[in-house]
Amino acid sequence: MDHNRILTTHTGSLPRPPALERAMLDLLEGGNADDAAMADLVAEATAEVVALQRKTGLDVINDGEVGKESYSTYVSSRLEGFGGESDYLVMRDLIDYPEAGAAMALDDGFTHLRRPACVGPISRSATADDQVARDIDLLRAAVGPGAADQTFMTAVSPATIAMFMTNRHYPDHESYIVALAEAMRPEYEAIVAAGFTLQIDCPDLGCWGSLVRHDAGVDELVSIVRLHLDVLDHALADLPPERLRMHMCWGNYEGPHHHDIPFEAIVEPVLAARPAGLLIEASNPRHQHEWAVFADRKLPDGKVIIPGVIDSTVNYIEHPEVVAQRIERYATVVGRDNVMATTDCGFGTFVGMRECIPALAWAKLDSLVQGAAIASHRLWR
Repeated sequence: MDHNRILTTHTGSLPRPPALERAMLDLLEGGNADDAAMADLVAEATAEVVALQRKTGLDVINDGEVGKESYSTYVSSRLEGFGGESDYLVMRDLIDYPEAGAAMALDDGFTHLRRPACVGPISRSATADDQVARDIDLLRAAVGPGAADQTFMTAVSPATIAMFMTNRHYPDHESYIVALAEAMRPEYEAIVAAGFTLQIDCPDLGCWGSLVRHDAGVDELVSIVRLHLDVLDHALADLPPERLRMHMCWGNYEGPHHHDIPFEAIVEPVLAARPAGLLIEASNPRHQHEWAVFADRKLPDGKVIIPGVIDSTVNYIEHPEVVAQRIERYATVVGRDNVMATTDCGFGTFVGMRECIPALAWAKLDSLVQGAAIASHRLWR
């Protein structure tokens, strides 16, 4: 990266303005929505979150995913082949500690999540391209001319769709995610063609064993990760790596996480994936030690590590000095020019999500910016 300081960004979802959140929750509960009124609310919310990101001082910004009910299941209105309800899912760690799961069930973001299953051939809906174009146009209008290179837009990976939306049609898992990849390819390409950086959301890489395959060992999970990334790379084959970044995580929730697959077990295929940017969890208590994975590993040319130096699941406001120290750990092992600072995960993963109070989310982002400035002063002095 060509800069003389640590740049800041976030992982995609931001708190939605209250009016939009209420309207989206009402719609998910079966209410009737006025399409024009909803479109106005989304446009206003997009402009608002862009302005707030700039006011906070973030360098690389987006639309906050405010128009999507979730980062993953939004595709059910853009792809044909879904219906009914998917299989019930539970994180493996919450089986061991059900009290933690009971607390999570009270969150609106989880109780309103809708997950239809794949019941037929996957294809793009008649309105899919229009929906992508609408998102692009709203973000372009909000950031203004000449700002595309400081702007990103998110899209979900094929395997993450498969993780949440059960396959009941294709003969095997690989056939399902290949079909999803072909159906999602036009969305990926449209975002890059608009001049934005495309962020692919891939929590499947860290969550598959704890959410889908509780019985799988590490070797099998590594093989699954390789398959998922091979399929994703095929969908991204015509896009330049420097315009791509990939977010992986182990689940955006405050839980035990004691069954999370270690980052070290999957770091090689993850680093070999096509996107130049890699966003990883680096601040929560289960994964903040994993900066050391890079201590004896050469970073591939062109790669940028984007560690989460803010925890998105708690209401502590990280001290800027803590943020700076977390950034410096990564700069020490991969080089200051190969680091950008972000959050562990999003602050509005599902509409109504309340793990972190919205006002505190913005305060935490402010601390992110302050911490990056402290680290930059020390790293470039």
